Amino acid sequence: MSGKKRAEIKRNIAGYLFLLPWLLGFFGFTIIPMIASFYFSLTDYDMFTPPKFVGLGNYIGMISDKKVLASLSVTFRFVLMSVPLQLAAALAVALALKKNRRGVRLYRAVYYLPSLFGGSIAVAILWKKIFSQEGVLNQILAVVGIKGINWIATPSTSLYTLILLAAWQFGSSMVIFLASLKQIPTDYYEAATIDGAGKIRQFTGITLPLLTPMVFFNVVMQIINAFQSFTPAYIISNGTGAPLDSTLFYTLNLYIMGFMRLRMGYASALAWVLLVIIALFTGAIFLSAKKWVHYD
Repeated sequence: MSGKKRAEIKRNIAGYLFLLPWLLGFFGFTIIPMIASFYFSLTDYDMFTPPKFVGLGNYIGMISDKKVLASLSVTFRFVLMSVPLQLAAALAVALALKKNRRGVRLYRAVYYLPSLFGGSIAVAILWKKIFSQEGVLNQILAVVGIKGINWIATPSTSLYTLILLAAWQFGSSMVIFLASLKQIPTDYYEAATIDGAGKIRQFTGITLPLLTPMVFFNVVMQIINAFQSFTPAYIISNGTGAPLDSTLFYTLNLYIMGFMRLRMGYASALAWVLLVIIALFTGAIFLSAKKWVHYD
């Protein structure tokens, strides 16, 4: 073997050694658990006794499971309402903070701060305190003579508190929009101003079309995150989806089935259905992107 060939092999080995930690994590914590999860989804498994193969029984059982249907309804409403609201808030704040004014960096940090906590337990507990019967919101309403309700314990309002929490954590999308806004040449706006275009026309004719790639990215990422939302619903409903399943997110129902009722086979099937749902939504967005995303 020539010296050149040996040197090439050594370089390849060095490259694979650097990749080894990632490969171990990818196969050990992603691929192998996914394969195991798919197998368990075809079984009746409670984690203490050997799994019993039931084929598609778990998937067929979901069709008539009222909890699954209720959790799907809650999750779809949460996704379809929280994602547009969050992105609208992120874009509005990004537009407001685009120009370099005095103290603007502080404001950017403050608006981004909620996203650092993400779906943390502390934030969910804080939100529960704010919207409870004796919470901060009702105390403020009492000052102006309005008697508040227990927002998180009322079926008609509980889900909206979670939607508001998701919309409040718009920091990551805001930063992406802000970076994109700074890349738009000012010449476009100067030319539009000379042509007599107002602020609204400039936004719809220049800003929004040039931001569509980032809108596309944020929509995809936030939809995936929204479908996987778990912690706020778990904390606010005490892990039950109460009241009357109004906060029973799909992931919360999956957790209840797998870790509280020990129906791990059924929970694995629920997880795979969620994967398919997210894939369908993501695929639909990618297909529609040709009509509204502009890269030129």
